Amino acid sequence: MNLPEGMMQQLQQMQEQMIQAQEDLKKETVTASAGGGALKITLTGDQRCTAVEIDTEILKDADAEMLQDLVMTALNTALEDSRNLAAERLGPLSQGLNF
Repeated sequence: MNLPEGMMQQLQQMQEQMIQAQEDLKKETVTASAGGGALKITLTGDQRCTAVEIDTEILKDADAEMLQDLVMTALNTALEDSRNLAAERLGPLSQGLNF
């Protein structure tokens, strides 16, 4: 399939922008918390976990099930925030397609 030269250049430019946006996402972070901030999880925009913070005070009163629920809640929130960040950064690039 032969594409017009202008369209080919547009696709190449968009590919470069997409690669740059993906690299930028690796540097951006989102942090989600649970238990009133007693547990915090930080993820990058490409969904790598970079930090887990647990307030030692919660360990005094927490049982394993409660701590598991807090980790799961914070992680799921952080994942959703990370996906939203990626969609926010990458979405405009795909809107430029004129197919």
